[in-house]
Amino acid sequence: MPMRPHALAVSILESQYRVDQFNAAYGDCLDRGDFDAWIAMFTPDCLYKVIPRENFDAGLPLCTMALEGQGMLKDRAYGVSNTLFHAPYYQRHVIGVARILSDDGQTIQATANYAVFRTKPGSVSEVYNVGRYLDRFVYGERGALLLEERLCVFDSELILNSLIYPI
Repeated sequence: MPMRPHALAVSILESQYRVDQFNAAYGDCLDRGDFDAWIAMFTPDCLYKVIPRENFDAGLPLCTMALEGQGMLKDRAYGVSNTLFHAPYYQRHVIGVARILSDDGQTIQATANYAVFRTKPGSVSEVYNVGRYLDRFVYGERGALLLEERLCVFDSELILNSLIYPI
């Protein structure tokens, strides 16, 4: 039996709400530096890429950051927390409302715009990175969303200094 239009609208709104809540938690854990929580938001065999828009639009594979699987996410988190030395700064994620592209009950395809601001102590805030997330979510245990794939397609041609923290 086909789904009634009203039921379909409720389903899309529920998916959007879940993705928006996920994205709010995602930005919060990165802003607080809780990399264990960040890693737990991905599937074990996930794909996480930060790629310039120019390369993405041209179908070029070169990424600024490409992490395959939670093991590589853990390596990055360890490097950020224990081995990288840089001038301290705070970051703040502002993530727009998600647009649900599809939800088949097992996988949600979604996109959302983001902006990451950076503030160095004693300085003014600056725009660090702006772009869009292209996401594939799957349902984990008890219906929790997990990222199977997150592509961070950024608009800038340059990244201030270097990309240290995940976007």
